[in-house]
Amino acid sequence: MVVVVGANGGASVGRRLVGELLRVQRGRRGLTRKEAGELLLVSEGCLGAYERAERIPPIQFLKDADNGLDAGGALVACIEMIEVEKYPPKFLDWVRLERLAQIVSGYETMVVPGLFQTEEYTRALYLSRVPAYTEEEIERHVEARLERQAVLARNPSPRLSFVVEESALDRPFGGVEVLKEQLRHLLECVRTVHNLVVQVMPTGRHRHAGLQGPMQLMSTEEGRNLVFVESQGGSTLISKPEEVNGLLDLFGMLRAQALTPWESAELIERKAGQL
Repeated sequence: MVVVVGANGGASVGRRLVGELLRVQRGRRGLTRKEAGELLLVSEGCLGAYERAERIPPIQFLKDADNGLDAGGALVACIEMIEVEKYPPKFLDWVRLERLAQIVSGYETMVVPGLFQTEEYTRALYLSRVPAYTEEEIERHVEARLERQAVLARNPSPRLSFVVEESALDRPFGGVEVLKEQLRHLLECVRTVHNLVVQVMPTGRHRHAGLQGPMQLMSTEEGRNLVFVESQGGSTLISKPEEVNGLLDLFGMLRAQALTPWESAELIERKAGQL
């Protein structure tokens, strides 16, 4: 696990509140930090970092701790405050909807999709950011991205479909070994995650529908279709049906132009073996 070390004086009100609630509820149960950590399946040091507000706890941990420490809903009530600290405002609604979405799709041009990134690959991406993040900001973003991957194990599972540019599979963020591990992990996801389809867009395609850049698509449990796009100038959550429908058509064309899922898996495996 990743631990961010720092003074809690700079921590948010929400993080300090969660830390104090954890400490108080642990005391009421008469548990040492080590005993509580064993109960909640985290290390003593990790729990200490949460209590001192040095680290932002995962959402699932707050749910487990609320139950395990008999907090009576107090820790669960803090989830919304913690989420605000984890994600940019424009992306927070997307993350909340993603947890229950029926369909999650995406087109990536530069990197492996976030839902399938390894920890080291994710960290390398944030280390590449300009202007640079602080160490604490990097670890906060890494944990938030990895936490989103819980959607892969959800039951019932969503339908997942992604198109990834071949060049994204060649870019060695973090070094060759990090990329190799990432490609192997992506291949393992393709083989084991239910309802997942990953297609690679070959660099040599003469016609390409994705010149407008990457995007993420979703169909919610209520049947709403949404698209999230990011660019150098910012990000946008698109919900107008006429705009969304056009981007859904575009994504369908991207899937038609990409390699088949079986050809894509073979290519990913071949690239990993060449590293």
